[in-house]
Amino acid sequence: MNSRRSIKNLVIQLVSYLYVLLFVYAAISKLLDFENFHVQLSQSPLLSAFSSWIAVLVPIAELLTAILLITSRFRLWGLYFSLILMEMFTVYIFIILHFSSFIPCSCGGVLEKMSWNVHLLFNLTFIILAVLTILLSSNGGERKYTFKSYLKPIRLICFCLVFSVVSVTLLFLSSENIMHYNNPFIRRYPVHAAEFIYEIDLKFNSYYFAGSDEKKVYLGNYTNPSQVLLIDNKNKQIKRVRISFSPNKIPFKNISIAVRDSSFYLFDGSVPKYFQGSLKNWKINNDFDGFPYFTKALPLDDFSAVFRSNNAKNAANVLGIYNTSDTSGRIKYKRDLLERQTDGIFDTDGMLLYSPKLKKIVYLYYYRNEFIIADKLGNLSYRGHTIDTIKNVKIKTASLNNDKERTISSPVYIVNAHSAVYQNLLFVNSKIKGKNEIDKLWERSSIIDLYDIKTNKYLLSFPVYHIGKKRLRSLTITEENLYALIDKTLVVYKFSDIIKKEISSH
Repeated sequence: MNSRRSIKNLVIQLVSYLYVLLFVYAAISKLLDFENFHVQLSQSPLLSAFSSWIAVLVPIAELLTAILLITSRFRLWGLYFSLILMEMFTVYIFIILHFSSFIPCSCGGVLEKMSWNVHLLFNLTFIILAVLTILLSSNGGERKYTFKSYLKPIRLICFCLVFSVVSVTLLFLSSENIMHYNNPFIRRYPVHAAEFIYEIDLKFNSYYFAGSDEKKVYLGNYTNPSQVLLIDNKNKQIKRVRISFSPNKIPFKNISIAVRDSSFYLFDGSVPKYFQGSLKNWKINNDFDGFPYFTKALPLDDFSAVFRSNNAKNAANVLGIYNTSDTSGRIKYKRDLLERQTDGIFDTDGMLLYSPKLKKIVYLYYYRNEFIIADKLGNLSYRGHTIDTIKNVKIKTASLNNDKERTISSPVYIVNAHSAVYQNLLFVNSKIKGKNEIDKLWERSSIIDLYDIKTNKYLLSFPVYHIGKKRLRSLTITEENLYALIDKTLVVYKFSDIIKKEISSH
């Protein structure tokens, strides 16, 4: 009997010390590299919103549990806490593998070398050891093992399991809701969300994106407006075409080209002129008569366009719709869309985009964390926000030439630098660093934040790396790829399934 009790005590001590070794090692590893551990938690698809206090609580809980385990009087309590912690870690891994939007890197010293599946088996093994040891410890001084002697520990074990599952699940659901809809400025960087595949030297930095489809990317040229570069998405072949157009003494100053479906559009807001032509022969065949002066314009289809003008009060920016099929009037100004904060000019400056799939106009402000979603008629759908905290523009303006001109009198604080839209996804190149982000990543790359404009939620972020000291200056999106202009180079990234499933799911 004494030998049996000695073996039982030896097993209890052995398992307890294994847990002590595991928890002390894990806690010390986290504390020695606390900043990295905190960053990894903030990138977790489960606990991002609660990373600050979980990063402190977990190592403390591990050390306190280890103290309970080495004290014979409180060892049984230590085993129950060990079971809860290990079950929580296991539920966390299970949700990561089966319900998470992406699978992050593993962390935890030597345990970092394990895959998530191996880590799951490792945890399950320790859970089984904890359960068996609790049952052994719970018999107390009774000589015979009866079902009654196990009833209480079995109930507590079941309580620990339910508590662990419910706690982690609630944390996961709460964190997901906060990250997507009330983001506390924490970015998520899935591993290999977009991978570099190739680049093309364009020789000149005067190219800009005129449009794209699933077969080709179209590049306009500021210094040679009649030339368009066609790049085949599959074989990377480059073709140059020339627009057939002989305008009669039109004093063009700033021509832009845009491609939409089977048509191309040539326009200049300073004239103002707006033309439409066919991609089959690259000839102009339609002149949109009576198009107003504009600073930005974007084709919606062969009959309508959205534009931004500065003919509002005090030369403030205003959005409008030009529609040749509207019998009540071709031009409709939507003066309630752009909301001024200071002068109505610089504070409402931004990027004009359009999603043909959703038939939605997108206007993203440069200097604040806001974008506007409107339908083809210019009716407001909603006002969304990027995840940074810059609600108000941080610029000051000054008047020149007896208040005839205005200029920025303070350093420009850009929030959103570049953007592109594809179906339901809005890609934003943000200039504002979020919480727990590494300086080196920002020094080496431009950060792209991804939003779903159909559900108005933030999804994830990924970097587009600089070429030397040259940074991103424009981007466009297809179903498979991100195309970026970096100085004279066209850089192509391929999307992983993490991003593609966000496109295909709508």
